Formats: sequence, C-alpha cells, structure tokens
Amino acid sequence: MDTIPLDYATLRLIWWLLLGILLIGFAIMDGFDLGVATLLPAVARTDEERRIVLNVIGPVWEGNQVWLILGGGAIFAAFPPLYAVSFSGFYIAMFLILFALILRPVGFKFRSKVPDPRWRAAWDWALFVSGLVPALVFGVAMGNVLLGVPFRFDETLRIFYEGGLFGLLTPFALLCGLVSVAMLVMHGAGMLAMKTSGAIAERARRYGSLAALATAVLFVIGGFWVARIDGYALQVAMDPAGPSNPLAKVAVSQAGAWMGNYARWPITWLLPALGVAGALLSAVLLRAGRAGLAFLASSVSIAGIILTEGLATFPFLLPSSTQAGSSLTLWDASSSHMTLFIMLLATAFFLPIILLYTAWVFRVLRGKVDQAGMGRNPNAY
Repeated sequence: MDTIPLDYATLRLIWWLLLGILLIGFAIMDGFDLGVATLLPAVARTDEERRIVLNVIGPVWEGNQVWLILGGGAIFAAFPPLYAVSFSGFYIAMFLILFALILRPVGFKFRSKVPDPRWRAAWDWALFVSGLVPALVFGVAMGNVLLGVPFRFDETLRIFYEGGLFGLLTPFALLCGLVSVAMLVMHGAGMLAMKTSGAIAERARRYGSLAALATAVLFVIGGFWVARIDGYALQVAMDPAGPSNPLAKVAVSQAGAWMGNYARWPITWLLPALGVAGALLSAVLLRAGRAGLAFLASSVSIAGIILTEGLATFPFLLPSSTQAGSSLTLWDASSSHMTLFIMLLATAFFLPIILLYTAWVFRVLRGKVDQAGMGRNPNAY
C-alpha cells in the first residue's frame, strides 16, 4: 500500500466526512422538495395555486434526488457492512420511502392529464404523502441509530436482524421523525417564499415560521432525551488502520454515552447551537419577508442538526442494541484501503461536476413561478 498517498485511517475518516456531506446535501437539496410537497394542502387553495407550487419543484426534483443516490452508493461502496445491515434491517421502511418517492413523479405527470377536480385532488394528496412519509421515516431511522438497531453477527460474520417495522416506532424515534418533518417543512417554506408571491408566499412564510420554531423546540427536547438514553462507547481504543472486522472490538451500552464527544471537545457544542440558532433565525427572517436569507438559515440549521448526531455517535456508524460488540464503527466497517482511495479519486472528479451542474440549473431557473410563466411554458405541470 506504499503507492497510496493517504493512509488507511485518514481515508476512513475522509469517507466518514464525505458521507456526512452527502447526507447534508440530500437533506438540503431534496429536503426542500419534500417540504414543499408536505406544505401543498396548506399553502395552495385553488388549482392555479397548486400548479404554481408544483412547478416550483417540478423542474428540479430529479436533479436533487441525485444526492440520495450518491449517499446510497457511498454507503454501498465505502461501508459495505453498514449497507448490508441497514438496507436489510430497514427493508420495509425503505419500501415505504421508495413507494412515496415513486408517487412524486407519477403525481407530477398524471395530475394535470384530466381536468376533473376529484382526479386532481387525489393526486395532490398523493404528492402530500410523497413529501411527508420520506421526511418522517428518515427521521425515525436517524432516531433508531441513536437507540441502537437489533442486529448481531455470528462468528462467521453472518448478519441476524431481530426487529421489525413497528419496533422502530418508539417514542424517541417518532420524536426524531417529527424533528425531520418540521425541519424540512421549514426548509420547503423558505423555497416557496422565494419562488412565489402573493397569497402562496404569505402562507408559506406563516407556516414556515411555525415549523422553524417547532424544529428548534423539538430538537432541544431531543437533545435532553439523548443525554438520558443509553448510548454506546468503546471500552478499548481501536486501531484506526486495523482490519474491517466488526467483532474485533469491545463496545458497551451505557447511559449518557452519546454526550462523551461533546465533553471531550467542548467547541463541538457549536453544532447543536447552529441547529437551534439557524431554525430560530429562519423563523425571524420568514416573518420579516427575507426569504432568501431564511432559506440559507434553514440550510445551516439542517447541517447543524445532522452534524450534531454524527458527532455524538462518532466513531459508531450503526450501534447494535442486541449485542454491543456487533456495532459497526468507522474503523471496522469500511472497504479496503485501495477501494477507498479509488472512490476518493472518482468523487474528486464527479462531485464538482454535480455541484456546477446544479448551480447552472438553479441559475437558469431563477426567478419566481407565476401563472403567466406557466402559460408560456409548454412543459409546465
């Protein structure tokens, strides 16, 4: 491995950071799509208003969903055991998400095919589900990461998952789901307030400010709850460049363990502070009619909330509530040294292209969506 300029431990840490960046990218970019869809029944009262709302996200949702594909691909290639456990253990939950996400393009394409109000109303509710369900389920999944997931490995590293869908729906996990929904509704409202005018923008500002306040309050409640639940910790320090064997460590479950990294590095309290402050600032800016700044503030809040959980669980990727020693960590669930390096080169090439293309698309589509613009555009939904 002397030909690889980065050592194994550094590459593992880089890919942990990249995974966090991809999750944040998905939450910010596709998150406003989910938030707008969730807000559809609340902010749009007439067929014309609903069409305007749908055309805010209609031209960009496919590009935004690239971040979800990138995140799933990164987990598959960089952390195969994490992919195997999470995608098999959360199998039904994943199907719920996929079903909801499939409703979105179908709803866009079929809604306006028939002028019948009942037909259109049915697809409007389908689009609402396509926003609410993924937002809720993703939050529930993140809550279960903090609680630990019921899986274990045997001595041959075969995976045994011992839970079910309803076992994921604990009070704490549902609270995390509500944080996710409120967070993305806040974010979607910022986008709507930027891209629309009149009654739609006014309703978006009102509902968005309430969602922002709910995000801050629920996130703080979740923080106090996390300090009291059983977290996970390593009893013996691991070799960051050691082999990827999840059973070659000693891990335990103990109360308050998730607060350990914040005690070791006090500066990291800035991350949850950003989550709360960004949400509160977004509420104030929405009320003040500064939609662009409110959208940036909600993006900061999203990043702060995701990074707060990532740092709390570091170096754990997916703890096991069945057998703490089977928990997956950054140091024992990665691909090989060479694989991580080749993937890093590919990412360094393709990620800037994705960012530049995304920036170009949003520049081309800048400006507000209104009835006159839809009338001039034969591709409008």
